[in-house]
Amino acid sequence: MSDPSLLVLSSLASGEKHGYAMMEDIEHFARVRLGPGTLYGAITRLEERGWIRRVDSQDRRQPYAITAAGREQLQRQLGSLDRVVRVGLRRLRNA
Repeated sequence: MSDPSLLVLSSLASGEKHGYAMMEDIEHFARVRLGPGTLYGAITRLEERGWIRRVDSQDRRQPYAITAAGREQLQRQLGSLDRVVRVGLRRLRNA
């Protein structure tokens, strides 16, 4: 699982985070290290689609939060992945 958008949405599903915190979280749960260009490209796309939003902050770091539309999208993507995983595992058992 290395789709940057899916990883960012999954990270934000547990709460607001700024970019570096997302990179650390993603590396921890997915064992994938996103570079800054990849991370911020995904953040820009997700924000344009309305799946994440900026959160006001007094800090120099910019936190983001997942939106209701982002949660719905994440649920759809994870459901699709779940189906692929179940079929793949079943086929491996039968191979």
